[in-house]
Amino acid sequence: MVTDEFHVYDTTLRDGAQREGISYSVNDKLAVAKLLDEFGVGFIEGGWPGALPKDTEFFARAREELNLVNAQLVAFGATRKAGIAVQDDPQVQALLDAQTPAITLVAKSDVRHVTEALRTTPEENLAMVRDTVSYLVAEGRRVFIDCEHFFDGYRSDPDYGVRLLVEAFEAGASVGVLCDTNGGMLPSRINAIVTNVLARSGVRIGIHCQDDTGCAVANTIAAVEAGATHVQCTANGYGERTGNADLFVVVGNLETKLDMRVLPDGKLREMVRVSHALADMANLPADTHQPFVGVSSFAHKAGLHASALKVNADLYNHMDPELVGNDMRVLVTEMAGRASVELKGRELGIDISGDSEALGRVVDRVKDLEASGWTFEAADASFELLMRDEINGERRRHFTVESWRTIVEQLPSGQVVSEATVKVHAGGVRIISTGEGNGPVNALDNALRAGLATAFPELATLELVDYKVRILEGVTGTDAVTRVLIGTTDGQDDWTTVGVHENVIAASWIALEDAVAYGLMKAGRTFSDD
Repeated sequence: MVTDEFHVYDTTLRDGAQREGISYSVNDKLAVAKLLDEFGVGFIEGGWPGALPKDTEFFARAREELNLVNAQLVAFGATRKAGIAVQDDPQVQALLDAQTPAITLVAKSDVRHVTEALRTTPEENLAMVRDTVSYLVAEGRRVFIDCEHFFDGYRSDPDYGVRLLVEAFEAGASVGVLCDTNGGMLPSRINAIVTNVLARSGVRIGIHCQDDTGCAVANTIAAVEAGATHVQCTANGYGERTGNADLFVVVGNLETKLDMRVLPDGKLREMVRVSHALADMANLPADTHQPFVGVSSFAHKAGLHASALKVNADLYNHMDPELVGNDMRVLVTEMAGRASVELKGRELGIDISGDSEALGRVVDRVKDLEASGWTFEAADASFELLMRDEINGERRRHFTVESWRTIVEQLPSGQVVSEATVKVHAGGVRIISTGEGNGPVNALDNALRAGLATAFPELATLELVDYKVRILEGVTGTDAVTRVLIGTTDGQDDWTTVGVHENVIAASWIALEDAVAYGLMKAGRTFSDD
């Protein structure tokens, strides 16, 4: 943590793991914790020891395998059960056995939940909180109280939740976290209730918001502006139902909009890297339109924007994207004007500002192609090849294609096999190459690269990693046009190329050819007459 005056508390490993589709192994949980600590959060909630065997194992291994620098590990659990002495409750003992410096207790702060869910009395519930907090504090633990359903309970009984907070603090709790468990609150109501509760209780307040109304981040910021000094979030907003307040969006707003230093120096620039790495660990795609860290967060499409950006990038960006480790991007589409193309060229390392004729040709070419179904906003590699072709005044490639064909055959066994033959010219030699694959596109990719392997051995590192097909309406409204986007990697960088044709295999070939051509250019291959 930066200081104890403000807490960034991450619950990705507990609340975030409740998202549909996420299932962390213990090794995953350890890796996530290391990355969150590296990012600079103050507290990492590791799970519920005693209730979940995987979480019990995590805390045991964490003691031996984690060397946290910025964060403290937190165990999560419940207060003692009704009618049971706190020292006799095995769940409370499991929290101590986790040996974490801090413990978060979930407590019912809505009278309706106390009587209907816990089936006990409001007074016994207060005693459960008081007994458990004092017991854990006496054992040397710092205790946070998560007041479950606080805001819903406050609306029906504005006094009980405040009584619970006061009881918890008198017993030794450090922070009372107000939870919008059902995610139904709006920022103005959050602000008003937090302000009121702070004035009436005099205790330190935290905030935990679900995103069922799409307001989790806004609600969290509203609570901070009202005086909360502890925010609970999850990486990329992962969580049950629609998720939780997004750690990266909350921190981005606190740091850049409220000028609060909540991370160690230099860690804000790690946001994009950490966000995407945690998405990989969750086996989920990174959200391209996620605020601050999405690849489209600072992407500009309209020509009007580009004209202004050319003069001053601040005119259409709410902040400098480099502050969070992101980049501004200019998307080249049919909306593109000369400024868009010029800016995109700079982004790709090509200065075309001094060649107005080439600039005009690129703009006209893009608009003509996009009218036929092409798109370059997600295919920078194809756009760069197009741009260089127009600058040179001719299409230049390290190889030329004579012909290609594919065969798809179903064998008597039911197995389907694909084979491709490619005829190309490279280095003055005519090459005929065949390849097999799990489909015609894969077979074409293998045949092309196998044929060029002798002349260009660096192609061995190329790998097709993504393939997207979309059927578009033709210009007449009746003809089918197929657009294919292909993602390729050389093990270090990724790039995307596009192909458009009435035939899906032909569209795929166009994108494949561009992918290989771009790979050779990227590898530093020059032309014989350069």
